[in-house]
Amino acid sequence: MTSITRRTMLASVGAALATPAFIKKLNAAEQTLRLHSMLPGPAPMNTAFFEPWIKELVEASNGAIDVQLFPAMQLGGKPPQLVDQVRQGIADISWTLPVYTPDRFPVAETLALPFMVTNAEKTSVVMHTLMDEFGKDEYPGIKNLAFHTHDGGKFHTRENPVLTSADLDGLKLRAPNQATGDMLASMGAEVVFFPVTDMVVGLSNGVIDGCCLPYEVVPAFKLQELTKHSSAPVAGARGLYANTFSLVMGQKAYEAMSDDLRKVIDDHSGPELSLRIGKQFDVFEAGGKAVVEKQGNEIHEISAEVIAEWRERSEPIHAAWVEKLNKSGHDGDAILARANELLDAG
Repeated sequence: MTSITRRTMLASVGAALATPAFIKKLNAAEQTLRLHSMLPGPAPMNTAFFEPWIKELVEASNGAIDVQLFPAMQLGGKPPQLVDQVRQGIADISWTLPVYTPDRFPVAETLALPFMVTNAEKTSVVMHTLMDEFGKDEYPGIKNLAFHTHDGGKFHTRENPVLTSADLDGLKLRAPNQATGDMLASMGAEVVFFPVTDMVVGLSNGVIDGCCLPYEVVPAFKLQELTKHSSAPVAGARGLYANTFSLVMGQKAYEAMSDDLRKVIDDHSGPELSLRIGKQFDVFEAGGKAVVEKQGNEIHEISAEVIAEWRERSEPIHAAWVEKLNKSGHDGDAILARANELLDAG
């Protein structure tokens, strides 16, 4: 082999070593995490929150962490199974609702009671605080990353607005969870429970007269085209309800990471992440309301006096929840009192 040939070969090897493909291989992720989402890929939660958050984890770890997002339950199963999937290692991180498995995570469900929400940002921080103080052991085998809620639900109806208890009498409504359904039924509503995906059909064919959901859900199902009225509590009053959400990671997946990579996860989770998700849901809420307004639908305020009356009607539901918390080994009165204290704090 001539010296020229050797130099040519060495130059080729040097060029190969400098190519992005080789550099990428040298910096291959030490830990690849699978994030399982129930929502379809284009959903705002995936595009506006998960994708930026994933990018931050990758950048903070200098590429040592890679996160693969699997939307629309692509790893199999159904949304109620998401918590167990991270515990079992089917997924490493998942995002789900405690109300999908009623009574299993009672502390995490507490803020899904009627009138336990202000806005999404504040209520999400309240939920994280509540879980830190009372619910740390509620998710065994799980690393808690964040807890949050959406903004308070509103009534969206086909024919007439909901402004008083009398407006609810005989009204066929799809309820978002059992506790809210109990409240609506106590005021004479004919409550039905079915998946949100079936709600469009129910509104279209008149099986239901309306539903109770935050504005942020409206665009995805084009509810602004199926309803004419939206009724929300007056500004400053508690919201009708909010469902709670948990972002969780399998403890085994977390412990399998090196100390420096666990620190990246720790630095990008916790109360600040809960606040951030809540703030994002308030943005979603404003966007959904704008869609309703653009459609020309009527938006109504439910007075503070009516909300106060409805909160009083909901006291038996809260009392029953306290008993449920007590039976699960918690101090139900303390949990509910603390939640209200945090929600009322300035």
